[in-house]
Amino acid sequence: MAKCAHCGKTTTFGHNRSFSMRATNRTFKPNLQKVTMLENGQKVQKTLCARCIRTMVKTA
Repeated sequence: MAKCAHCGKTTTFGHNRSFSMRATNRTFKPNLQKVTMLENGQKVQKTLCARCIRTMVKTA
């Protein structure tokens, strides 16, 4: 499932723009990574986006 377990960030949609400014559909995918972390004294594997991983390291 392409969704961050902390902030809920998912795939968003937009347009590619060619030189002639013709719009074709495209997707923006979040940088999701599987991370093992301690939660209530137990190891838990979560799927987090890169920004959430960075902020968790800063607060810890």
